[in-house]
Amino acid sequence: MPDQNQLRIIGGRWRRHWLRFTAIGELRPTPDAVRETLFNWLQSSIEGTRCLDLFAGSGALGLEAVSRGAREAVLVERSQVVVQSLLANVNRLQAGNLVRVVHAEAQRFLARKPEPFDLVFLDPPFKSMLAERISQQLDSGGWLTNGALIYLETDSHCSLGSLPNGWRPLRAGVAGAVCYRLLRYEAATRAGNG
Repeated sequence: MPDQNQLRIIGGRWRRHWLRFTAIGELRPTPDAVRETLFNWLQSSIEGTRCLDLFAGSGALGLEAVSRGAREAVLVERSQVVVQSLLANVNRLQAGNLVRVVHAEAQRFLARKPEPFDLVFLDPPFKSMLAERISQQLDSGGWLTNGALIYLETDSHCSLGSLPNGWRPLRAGVAGAVCYRLLRYEAATRAGNG
């Protein structure tokens, strides 16, 4: 029986490889069924993308993206203990040329000079209430390429405030305590409304 501090990559080059992670209170990996749905949504859009996994945690979203053909993933995580687990998984997968692990708090990372991404995974701790604030920071800071896809995961009971103008909802679902959405960033729409 698998350890509860590990999960499996679902598809792609690393399919069936296990990711091990350090369990800390706020670490909440995206459930397998939700990950499978998300990557079914993304299947025709992921090849060659640059991905940002902003609250990386277990690294499952960013590593799954690279497994399925993303060109690069940057995994941002604030916990040093969790960063060590991420680095161990990247080494185990021999993915150092495709995956960069950054030890930083998300808002401080986004205060840097932007590196635009094609795909962003945004899964902040549920109790942090950071989803809206980080969304605005991604949007205004130049972190998104035109047409970028954003995956946003929140508590199913959390009412999400206003999202930036150019973010268009594509798909959404609820699984237990998790509400998940896929959105597209349209720069022209944002400029037209801004």
